[in-house]
Amino acid sequence: MNIIEKVKSKFLESYQKSPDFTVNAPGRVNLIGEHTDYNDGFVLPCAIDFATVICVSRRSDSLVNIVAIDCDEQTDTFDVNSTINKHESQLWSNYVRGVVDEIKKAGFTLAGCDIVIGGNIPQGTGLSSSASLEVGIAAAFNHLCQLDISLVDIAKISQAAENNFVGCACGIMDQLASACGKSQQAVGIDCRSLDLTYTTISDDMTIMIINSNVKRGLVDSEYNTRREQCEEAAAFFGKTSLRDVELAEFESKKGEMDSIVANRAEHVLFENQRTLDALKAFKVNDVKEISSLMAQSHASMRDLFEITTTEIDYLVDIISSVIDERGGVRMTGGGFGGCVVAFVANDLVDTVKQVVEDKYTKETSLVADIFVSRAANGVSVINEVEEA
Repeated sequence: MNIIEKVKSKFLESYQKSPDFTVNAPGRVNLIGEHTDYNDGFVLPCAIDFATVICVSRRSDSLVNIVAIDCDEQTDTFDVNSTINKHESQLWSNYVRGVVDEIKKAGFTLAGCDIVIGGNIPQGTGLSSSASLEVGIAAAFNHLCQLDISLVDIAKISQAAENNFVGCACGIMDQLASACGKSQQAVGIDCRSLDLTYTTISDDMTIMIINSNVKRGLVDSEYNTRREQCEEAAAFFGKTSLRDVELAEFESKKGEMDSIVANRAEHVLFENQRTLDALKAFKVNDVKEISSLMAQSHASMRDLFEITTTEIDYLVDIISSVIDERGGVRMTGGGFGGCVVAFVANDLVDTVKQVVEDKYTKETSLVADIFVSRAANGVSVINEVEEA
């Protein structure tokens, strides 16, 4: 039973009816450009073949009933016509409630519905299971209530929900990748203008995602601290964002800054340039250049932004040793655990799997999960009548 069938089955069991429609909202992996999004910078993610699936059926009243399969089948109920408050104990509920709250704040009138949520994105790994949930819920109400919200605005609403309701100061990359991804393409995002630049991923290359199984909690981690440090660095230069700081200006004055804040800024400024260079390299499939840029990115996250772990660093080292310049590898996501992404020649996929299986557990006592994915389409809605 695939994930869509699983969620539909639970919907039928929970509500004794079939859903009106199903939403598929993918996770994402970021190929390069880490912690640049909330600094108005550049990122290069793609949507992946792992998703949050949401089955929905309209109600005649204003209640929203939810069953979350992956959270021990916990349930939640709230009224879209009442003030929406935080759930006291269920974090997943607040992602849903937050999105509904933001849609209401935008002036839209919403209807009640029955919902079942499930998915196959590994949670707490940096593959944006939370963003895909937000985007999926926004797309669900957009379709349910015929609101005609654009994909970019769905991403904006989803980000606002996480910032304002959940309390995580994330940028917009995760939500945009989930909403606007395209099959077999990475999407370069200018996080200030929200301009999107798509680049085809060569059929000769494979995206591998290796979950270290070092668990991470984004809201409770140092993510918000890193954002505050970046804001402090921008303020030092009299700018509203690090995007506006020139490299030459930074180099001339970094000695006057707090050393830790300077390190954070240095990572972001050079990571922005690496991302722009990587976008050009992907366009011509310059794998050697991509390999170098991803290696530089990881070293910067390790040494300047300090968001990697010994286990993540070890994974990057052993994978790099077998792919050399025939691919790239780096930590991906918010940091402090989670996943590494490897962009490798097709004939090296089995070699990478083997080196991880042979060495990682011996070194760390952890077992890594290995996923192979293509770049996937963004959020989509499947009507039951379309499937019949």
